[in-house]
Amino acid sequence: MGVEEQRAGKFYVERDVLDELCLDQVARRRTHSATPPLKERVKDSLRCSMPKLKRSVLSTFPVLSWLPRYSVRDNGLGDLISGISVGIMHLPQGMAYALLASVPPVFGLYTSFYPVLVYCILGTSRHISIGTFAVISIMIGSVTERLAPDSDFTFLNGTNGTAGLDVTARDAYRVQIAASTTVLCGLFQVLLGMVRFGFVVTYLSEPLVRGYTTGAATHVVVSQLKYIFGIHPARFSGPLSQVYILIDICRHLPETNIGALVISLVALLVLIVVKELNSCYEKKLPLPIPIELIVIIAATLISYYGNLNSQYDVAVVGEIPRGLKSPSLPDVSLWGTVVGDAFAVAIVGYAINISLGKTFGLKHGYKVDSNQELVALGLSNTVGGFFQCYSVTSSMSRSLIQESTGGRTQVAGVVSSVIVLITVLQLGTLFEELPKAVLSCIVFVNLKGMFKQYLDIPALWKSNTVDLLVWLVTLVCTILLNLDLGLAASIAFSLLTVIFRTQLPRYSILGQVPGTELYLDTDTYEEAKEIPGITIFRSSTTVYYTNAELYLDALQKKSGIDIGKLLTRKKKRDAKQKRKDEKEEKKAKKEAKKQNGVNGHIPNGTVHPEDKVDVEKGSPNLKGNRTDIALTDRPTNGQVNWAYEQQWTRLDLGSETGSHGDDAITQTSSTVGEEQRGRSSDIDTHTIILDLSTASFVDTVTVMMLNNIFRDYREIDIDIYLAGCQVCVVEQLSRASFFSESITKSRLFTTVHDAVLHSLRLQGASDVPIYECALDMACTTKM
Repeated sequence: MGVEEQRAGKFYVERDVLDELCLDQVARRRTHSATPPLKERVKDSLRCSMPKLKRSVLSTFPVLSWLPRYSVRDNGLGDLISGISVGIMHLPQGMAYALLASVPPVFGLYTSFYPVLVYCILGTSRHISIGTFAVISIMIGSVTERLAPDSDFTFLNGTNGTAGLDVTARDAYRVQIAASTTVLCGLFQVLLGMVRFGFVVTYLSEPLVRGYTTGAATHVVVSQLKYIFGIHPARFSGPLSQVYILIDICRHLPETNIGALVISLVALLVLIVVKELNSCYEKKLPLPIPIELIVIIAATLISYYGNLNSQYDVAVVGEIPRGLKSPSLPDVSLWGTVVGDAFAVAIVGYAINISLGKTFGLKHGYKVDSNQELVALGLSNTVGGFFQCYSVTSSMSRSLIQESTGGRTQVAGVVSSVIVLITVLQLGTLFEELPKAVLSCIVFVNLKGMFKQYLDIPALWKSNTVDLLVWLVTLVCTILLNLDLGLAASIAFSLLTVIFRTQLPRYSILGQVPGTELYLDTDTYEEAKEIPGITIFRSSTTVYYTNAELYLDALQKKSGIDIGKLLTRKKKRDAKQKRKDEKEEKKAKKEAKKQNGVNGHIPNGTVHPEDKVDVEKGSPNLKGNRTDIALTDRPTNGQVNWAYEQQWTRLDLGSETGSHGDDAITQTSSTVGEEQRGRSSDIDTHTIILDLSTASFVDTVTVMMLNNIFRDYREIDIDIYLAGCQVCVVEQLSRASFFSESITKSRLFTTVHDAVLHSLRLQGASDVPIYECALDMACTTKM
């Protein structure tokens, strides 16, 4: 083996044909694994040292790695401005998203305070803004409204006989449900992070997440329509609940509160116009205009001085208590009821958080630890749940503001928490007269990014129809089956698409591109030509138990060799030949007895020469029959190539009808071509090469299938070789006892070209392919 450099951009390669055994010798395969044994790894994990302890502490509390090196000069001003900007956004969004969670608005402010501080200590992303988010809020709201409907808190007014609603008791119980669900959600996330289960989010593909958030945005819109129109529709739960709610809203439209509708239209117009201006002049404005806060202040003043609540019956936020709530234990008895919802919230919240965090990490060149993010988000939810907060995740709009205004670390999150704290302690009571319709408008406007995801449909239609199908199915399931069942159905469907893709791969017959060592799909490339006598078969995916039978069927179809029919014919011919041999043997014995009987009457036991019969040759008829067999069973390397012998299967029919051997041969060869796939009138395949370069593993079903292929094709004298097997595949084949005296490692080749050259030499080819590539890097190979 040698490599001789000719000149820059051109080289020549000359080496021996390498099967697996030769490759082990040439490449000096290691006899032991480079990975330490399990016992050593366990011991190493239990050893304690100062460097290891330091790494463990820094990975658990990432704040200790960047806070001591924090540069006030470089980062201080940007984090301060960014924190103030994000804090101003937290105020309206916190109160607005609290309505989605069906809890009083002040609890949205609490949710914008406690979890943010926890994430600043434990999180690894420097740019995401943790807090309330529309999708998570509506998921929590579906739980609180299901377990604490208005009907459970109605009472009959003894004075006038009308029904009343105990809003205080209802809201208190809903807060308890939200807090319990949040604590359980946080515990799920912490446990998954501790067992290094951060990869679970990989099962939520981007089309699935985007389709799910788009469907959740539809839930958000439907839930806020009652505040926009100022009506009181009935509540529905379960599948098709959104359809029923829309029908009920349409039924209540004649009862629309004109004051609430006017406020909503004006607020929507102002918010949309100013936000578009912020987008257009993003590079020219030092800070985006805080239009949400301006609208809230203006709407509160108008509502207060216009007495909108008393005169026009416009729903307002109501009492906002001053100060923070003391921590309290969650209601553990609710966990059995909300366990499914809590797990769904945990997975969706983490998926949104890690996708956004990794996006900013790639953009700014730092690593986001997926498992630590899971722990950080879980502890944020767990701690927040003790302070009556509901589940949190990162928000795209706030995170973009935090990045664009100069935020570089989570100090910006601390500053935003201070803004929220000041509001809760001193300014919260000023927003008691804020119309809820304004908060709903803020929710609507902030859903713009999610509704723009409908543009994924034409993009996915052009790029990948399967991903488009996942996106659409997820959207429909989320809207019609609600958020929890919709997520489960979407994940199941997404996994099914993966299974179907592996079950229905593309099977190809490879041909050699003339003058090269390249073997490409003959259906795709016109210049790829099959090598006479050699069939090269490849699957586009790993072969395992779900597609092993399909692989075998495709091999027979593509190669044009129906192994079942050939083996059946061979067995019939063998049985027929055996019966003929037995019959001829009996005839020979009878003839011998007759001759012996005649000879017994001749004196001295002599036999006339003209009457002498060679028993080994048998009778003249027997000799004639054996001549016919010799015509049929053409030896090839001492065996019979039964694939080629398909054209001889009707020889016996010709013999029985009195036709001569040549006539029978001609008769059959003209009909056998009709049974094949049209490659040639005569099947002359002597070798099949299975290209397993796409296989990443083999299971027991695959090993059994390969064993059967070697066994069955050996029966019809076709050689089988494997090519391109990865090291892990070879090791798995060895562990499964695939290799034996009949199937040795010499039947495994490094490349398809090695297998082709070996087969040609074995068949006695006078020369071997020599190729030259006249490309940028030209090469000539001699093997």
